[in-house]
Amino acid sequence: MSDIPQERRVRTAIPGPKSVELQARRTAAVAAGVGSTLPVFTARAGGGIIEDVDGNRLIDFGSGIAVTSVGASAEAVVRRASAQLADFTHTCFMVTPYEGYVEVCERLAELTPGDHAKKSALFNSGAEAVENAVKIARAYTKRTAVVVFDHGYHGRTNLTMALTAKNMPYKQGFGPFAPEVYRVPVAYGYRWPTGPENAGAEASAQAIDEITKQIGAQNVAAIIIEPVLGEGGFIEPAKGFLPEIARFAKDNGIVFVADEIQSGFCRTGQWFACEDEGIVPDLITTAKGIAGGLPLSAVTGRAEIMDAAHSGGLGGTYGGNPVACAGALGAIETMIELDLNGRARRIEEVMKGRLGEMRAKLPNGGVIGDIRGRGAMIAIELVKSGTKEPDAAGTAALAKACHAEGLLVLTCGTYGNVLRFLPPLVIGEDLLNEGLDILEQAFATL
Repeated sequence: MSDIPQERRVRTAIPGPKSVELQARRTAAVAAGVGSTLPVFTARAGGGIIEDVDGNRLIDFGSGIAVTSVGASAEAVVRRASAQLADFTHTCFMVTPYEGYVEVCERLAELTPGDHAKKSALFNSGAEAVENAVKIARAYTKRTAVVVFDHGYHGRTNLTMALTAKNMPYKQGFGPFAPEVYRVPVAYGYRWPTGPENAGAEASAQAIDEITKQIGAQNVAAIIIEPVLGEGGFIEPAKGFLPEIARFAKDNGIVFVADEIQSGFCRTGQWFACEDEGIVPDLITTAKGIAGGLPLSAVTGRAEIMDAAHSGGLGGTYGGNPVACAGALGAIETMIELDLNGRARRIEEVMKGRLGEMRAKLPNGGVIGDIRGRGAMIAIELVKSGTKEPDAAGTAALAKACHAEGLLVLTCGTYGNVLRFLPPLVIGEDLLNEGLDILEQAFATL
């Protein structure tokens, strides 16, 4: 674990002079299409702190977008990855295999939902995992259509852009996209026309009707959904929705794919978010939190489905890199040793309590339209006071005010009006509360 003091420190403007200097170099050398939430350049990070090149220490409520759940320099990740680095960096598993890849697949079989026989294939990024899940589902079913949901996000490759709902910034100008992708409604309780209590039943019925009438269930290879929708706004589908969609998939021979890339590995207080309603997916895609910050992803699922692709049909030069596999084994070790599921549930308790108090202090709840999420995957949806009209400008202003005081927060949502909180699961409760203090003060700036 990094020896960075777990204390916020703001000694310059944010960003500071050294970051400004580096930003000028970046502008000259890095493609403009690669954005950054906050142009402070990191020198080191660990626990709940990011330290920049100017010596500022920011409280981290982003975890590199849910990646560094065990911290950005977890002891077991560093130890195992360093040892592997000294042995060899790469052979390509498709050329000469190694034990680490096999061990990660064994751990995934143990940890993912269901007691059926499972197999895995390892890749580099979440988008790669989703794309390969589609390949596997098509090989198994001999069908082509893929069903996804409103507000879903699945990646930036051509196929996963097609699967993703939000146009800007992910899809604008990058088409044409892969065909045979169909989008249906999701049970977004806060914005469901007849109210959240009806969303689960009505949205599932509507989605199933559209699949049946417009696509034909017999043509669908896979239904892909995030059990908690990430980029779309940390939307928890209303209760009953996921079980009904999973049942429909099973009844019609459709491969049900849980995209747990952002919600997996203790993030929601369970190993995987789909466990909340007892969902056992046919395939599950993972990445982000799997390897403590090293690039690794996986597709894990029923052995007979995973084996449908012909030998040589799955893979990639770097897929399941040995150093990343070592990092994953270290991250899983840390999650178990520190009971990070329990830590995530405690973070939810603290955050929802404090956010509820903030909303209670505002007239009629003010700009906080909704507080939602599970574990350490919590969000507030911001609206124009007294309405449900999305307030993207207010959300951006709130994030900027937090950044200026040394709290790193992220925005998301189809309407750009959701502030999302993804603190490392190892964050100290004092830092967590200090970050929430900064957020509360930031509301006064709106």
